[in-house]
Amino acid sequence: MHSTENGTESGGEQRTTTTSVATSGSVSLSANTATLNGGGVRECAGCRKRITERFLLKALDLFWHEDCLKCGCCDCRLGEVGSTLYTKADLILCKRDYLRLFGTTGYCAACNKVIPAFEMVMRAKSNVYHLECFACQQCNHRFCVGDRFYLCDNKILCEYDYEERLVFANMAYNPSSLAHIRSRQSET
Repeated sequence: MHSTENGTESGGEQRTTTTSVATSGSVSLSANTATLNGGGVRECAGCRKRITERFLLKALDLFWHEDCLKCGCCDCRLGEVGSTLYTKADLILCKRDYLRLFGTTGYCAACNKVIPAFEMVMRAKSNVYHLECFACQQCNHRFCVGDRFYLCDNKILCEYDYEERLVFANMAYNPSSLAHIRSRQSET
């Protein structure tokens, strides 16, 4: 067998080891020379034709032409997009399509809906948000780059609403300050 683990050979071919496949999940690809151990030529699992090219791919314990091992969704050549493919529900997929179809990042802390794994998100401490949900949960102000926001009682607040909440919280704990504000209003 002529391959090197996690190295490259002439022609820039990436070599990785093959792992066993579960019912769903990732599988490593292995690029090898077409005639292994001096044995005969292999048959492609995709087109069922003999592999006469110098290189072949091994995935799911089967041999493939480089052109035949493609993503079931986007048709990209899996040998070119990395050393890992994904399989689920009798589909062979690239990472991007696997995550798009079956992956999730979690639930949005604002709307409680699922966030697909491929979607861009905003994070505040351990909370994850859809981009469109990342807004002040008091006044619905959408944040721009550079805006300050505060995470208070697990809610995102703009600077204005956060300070207003602090003022009211301070008044609740210190009734004399509320009396002072009322007396100043009556003076004017």
